[in-house]
Amino acid sequence: MFNSIKYATVIGATLIAGAAMAQDYPEKPIEVIVGYSAGGGTDVMARTAAPFIEKYLGDGASLVVKNVPGASGQIGVTEVANADPDGYTLGTFNLPGMMARTIDREADYSAESFTYLANVVNDPNVIVTSKRSGIETMDQLVEEARANPGAVTVGMSSLGGDDHFMLIKLQNLTESEFTIVPFRGSAPARTALMGGHVAMGILNISEVASFQDDLNVLGIATTERSDFAPDLPTFSEQGYELVNGSMRGFVAPKGLPEDVEAKLVAAFEQLNGDEEFLAAMAATSNPVEVVTGDDFQVLTQELWDLAKAVWDETPWN
Repeated sequence: MFNSIKYATVIGATLIAGAAMAQDYPEKPIEVIVGYSAGGGTDVMARTAAPFIEKYLGDGASLVVKNVPGASGQIGVTEVANADPDGYTLGTFNLPGMMARTIDREADYSAESFTYLANVVNDPNVIVTSKRSGIETMDQLVEEARANPGAVTVGMSSLGGDDHFMLIKLQNLTESEFTIVPFRGSAPARTALMGGHVAMGILNISEVASFQDDLNVLGIATTERSDFAPDLPTFSEQGYELVNGSMRGFVAPKGLPEDVEAKLVAAFEQLNGDEEFLAAMAATSNPVEVVTGDDFQVLTQELWDLAKAVWDETPWN
């Protein structure tokens, strides 16, 4: 009898402590690790979202962004995976890139290494050409690639990411061949394109929205036209069934206390209905698509499956 009472007391104290932890959380600044340099699309998303998450968490919450660039985001996301699961280390999470890193190299994390909080951005791909290329339509591009296999050079940020997967889809769909010229990020790829050093580029809408007068933007890889470029036709409108993009969100280490996880997920869920946040994201040409918790984890698995299928068919290393 005494042992039963003692056991019940211990369990009750544990539950009370857990509830108190969630109620008091956060008691100190929360570090948000961004696996890319300051000023890039992922960094802009994190810094734009941070003050809104602080507001939703309440109690004077503070999010501090820390840039840990390198290895296509692998260094930063590995630091997140290995951090203490106490709710004070979060990290940005890019798809399909983060899952591709577990396929094309040795990685100290997997899809099971994280607590999935929320995807926030779905930034669709666009195909652009240099003004010097003479290629102004998708039909012209495909015709040139078919007539001269490998002659059309394609600038993109890296291999094993959304840009690369978009090109593979294009090649398979049109039975054409291009030559990839990878760069260390989207900004240098765009610069090379504008200088005429490559004929074509695959980027994201947020990366070209302010440069549409300097490039030929041939189409956007969405099912419907984008609010950021309403005059830009989708590829499907032009007869090419291409839908692809970069998803950017937030994760925490696996094993986050359930109450803390619930509080964070609830904060991210509020982003979708916050007009001030949506306006701030629109100002940076970042299309918002909030997917939280288990649904975000399922999405991650789907994109890992896609990356693995691409790797098995055409390994990029």
